[in-house]
Amino acid sequence: MLAIEVLAFAALFMGISAYQSRDLLATDRQPAPILRADTPDGTRYDIAELKGRPMLIYFFAPWCPYCSASADNLVRLRDWRSTETLEILVVALDWESTEQIQEYSDDHEFDMPVLLGDASVARDWKIRGFPTYYVLDREHHVVSRDFGYSTQLGLWWRSWFVR
Repeated sequence: MLAIEVLAFAALFMGISAYQSRDLLATDRQPAPILRADTPDGTRYDIAELKGRPMLIYFFAPWCPYCSASADNLVRLRDWRSTETLEILVVALDWESTEQIQEYSDDHEFDMPVLLGDASVARDWKIRGFPTYYVLDREHHVVSRDFGYSTQLGLWWRSWFVR
């Protein structure tokens, strides 16, 4: 009986996850969109310069409670995966000021690049809610995607296959 309940819960969870991510970028190894943005200190960042490195890109809004809850999992994931094996980028969307983003970054002790996204970034990456995650392979093709809160183990699992 317990096995049936576990399977039913897993099926329900997978169904909800598939429904939530249905409008995100496809995971059919198409190239990811361009992502060029500034950091809060004004440095220009372009993911094209990181070809050859797999990456996890985390899109968030500073007012989003689910983003805050999962942000610390990114920091712990960084402890498990070096920048050589997985680049982690954090992209702010729907923000009011660079100070707000810097404060958010400091509060969560981000030790990865934080980029200031805008409406065109959200449109190109099909961001409809927060947080949204994409995992890119070494050639920057989308291999995994998700929407909503994710545990550290969930982030690790999604990024494990892009070594």
